[in-house]
Amino acid sequence: MSSRRSRSRQSGASRITDDQINDLVSKLQQLLPEIRNRCSDKVSAAKVLQETCNYIRSLHREVDDLSEHLSELLATSDTNQAALIRSLLMQ
Repeated sequence: MSSRRSRSRQSGASRITDDQINDLVSKLQQLLPEIRNRCSDKVSAAKVLQETCNYIRSLHREVDDLSEHLSELLATSDTNQAALIRSLLMQ
């Protein structure tokens, strides 16, 4: 068997079906507060993917803001408080 046929069969076995894509988009939709809270059940897959990207970006910004705030807090805390906070974060 040629390597071209072998690759073709391998890629065919790993293809995702339309039903699987629809199921994954539906699961993403349930995870997104912006879409989950809407009354309309019909949202395009493109909209779900766009909102997913937006939500992930906002989570990254929130993590960055919280990290910065924590760094400031640790810098202004005394040594014992800072050590306690660090030990709690490591749990």
